[in-house]
Order: sequence, then structure tokens, then C-alpha cells
Amino acid sequence: MNNFNRRKFLSLTAATGLSAGVGSLVSSAYAQMNMSSPKISLAQWSLHRAYGDNTLDPKKFASDTKQMFDLNAVEYVADFYTEQKTNSGYWKEMKTIASDQGVKNLLIMVDGEGELGSSSDQDRNMAINNHRPWIDAAREMGCHSIRVNAFGKGTDTQIKNALVDGLGKLTEFGTEAGVNILIENHGLQSSNAAFIVDVIKEVDSPYIGTLPDFGNWCLSEEWGGTANNSCPYIYDPYRGVAEYLPYAKGVSAKAYAFDNMGNETQLDYAKMLKIVKEAGFNGYIGIEYEGEHLSEPDGIKATKMLIEKAWNSV
Repeated sequence: MNNFNRRKFLSLTAATGLSAGVGSLVSSAYAQMNMSSPKISLAQWSLHRAYGDNTLDPKKFASDTKQMFDLNAVEYVADFYTEQKTNSGYWKEMKTIASDQGVKNLLIMVDGEGELGSSSDQDRNMAINNHRPWIDAAREMGCHSIRVNAFGKGTDTQIKNALVDGLGKLTEFGTEAGVNILIENHGLQSSNAAFIVDVIKEVDSPYIGTLPDFGNWCLSEEWGGTANNSCPYIYDPYRGVAEYLPYAKGVSAKAYAFDNMGNETQLDYAKMLKIVKEAGFNGYIGIEYEGEHLSEPDGIKATKMLIEKAWNSV
């Protein structure tokens, strides 16, 4: 860990408000509103560049979130902890760090552990076993869920049957640990909300659910990036969020870029949050900033302000 970079990063994020350009996004009318704020958490991916260059220590994510952004709930990314995957003592220490700061550990986002919808029984069972330690880690940290991917290859029927089996077996392990298994739209069949809802209905367990993301609705293998508008075949984001919400145990508020009024340029946040509100969702809405035009801290703060503004406008 480069302590100089970390101190510099923290000192910049502790500066008054946002940078002048971003701070101007908040109108005086908004500042005077009678706020009824939603519950907001921070997805660790929003700081992936800071973790990638060792500016921040992933072990201190909960405390940094509290100190830098005054948020009291966090969503972890498993990729930053692969060497600690089976280290029970590490997860207990992480729980203590969060507890000492009054921060809730909500979930762990798990990638790269194999296809739970693989048509190969051997590969599917391997993927199930690869995910199990993350269920244990989530339990140790007091998280309510792990987020997984719902990928596979073959016909729709083949993938569906394999996912019902793979997710069903993983959900059995989650049930024993008191940890939910959540599916997020991450492209391909996982972004076909109607298809995944059918899988969830067949698994038929209170321990399987969704983590609808405002972005990531691309259905094509030709997808070259993260933004919805770079995809040739896209599932309607507003329909997808609405279809996922009855099973949601979290919501991921993706943000890429902002206009000079503080609105997201690719997503209608007011429309999205109206859907969330009308569905009666009362869990945490997680900030997941993926943009490049603002620094990660400024992007996080801009997303937080937009969530609050949009929530109170609908």
C-alpha cells in the first residue's frame, strides 16, 4: 500500500463538497427541499481504480466509505479479496472494522467463479463449489447476500434447466447459512429479466432474489463496453428493473456521466426511481459509478446527489 497516495486521495475527497464544476450541479431549490432520503449504500466497484493502483486498501473499505462519503452501508467486490477467500479470521476482522464505524455489510459481488448455468454437470458443480466459500465469507461479515452471475451456453431451454439446477443447489447452501443468492443483470441471458424471473420461480426459494442494475441490459455477445448505448441488442432497462423488483434485495444505481444539471446522460433516474418507489422497495440503493469524466470520489458524490434529488421528485 502506497501510504502517500492514500493520504493524498483521502485529503482530496475530504475537501469541502465536490469540485466547483460538480458542486454547481445542485440547485438552490434542491438544497431547500424537505428531504425524505432513500437508504443509500456504496458498491465497492465505484472505487475500482483506487484499488487497482493500491491507493486504497480494500480491507478499509467500510471505514473509508464512512469517512469519505458519510455512507453507512457497503457492497463488496470479491475480486479484491481473492487471496482471503477462505480466511475466516480476515472476514471476522472486516466485520469488526465495519461495526466500529457503524457501517452495515450488505453483500459480496462474486464474479469469475464459473458458470452456474453450464450444460456440463462437472463444470456446473465446480462453479457451485467455487461460490460456496463466498457464502461463508458473507455469513462471517454479516452480509445478507452474495451476488452471482447467471450465465450458460446452449439453447434457452438448456440454459434455463442448467440455471435452475445450479442456482437451486447454491441456494440450498445459502439457505443453510442464512445468505441470499442474488442475480444481477450482467449481460446475455442474465439481462433477459423475464427469462431469469422464470428461473427464480422454478427454484422457488425465499433465499434467491435479484439485484437489478440500472445499466447492464445488453443481450448481445458483441457488447464492447459497459454503457447501454454501446449495445446492438438491449433489453429495455425500465422494463427489466420493474420485472426484477418483486425479487430484489438490493438495487444498483449505475452512473456513467452527468450533464450540467447533474442528470445522468444515459439513464432517466427519475423514471427509474419512480419504478423502484412504486414497487414498494425499501432496501438499499447502491451507488455504482463507472464513469471516466469525473474522479471516482466526485462521481460517487454526484450519483448520491442525483439519487436523492430524483427520489424526492417522484
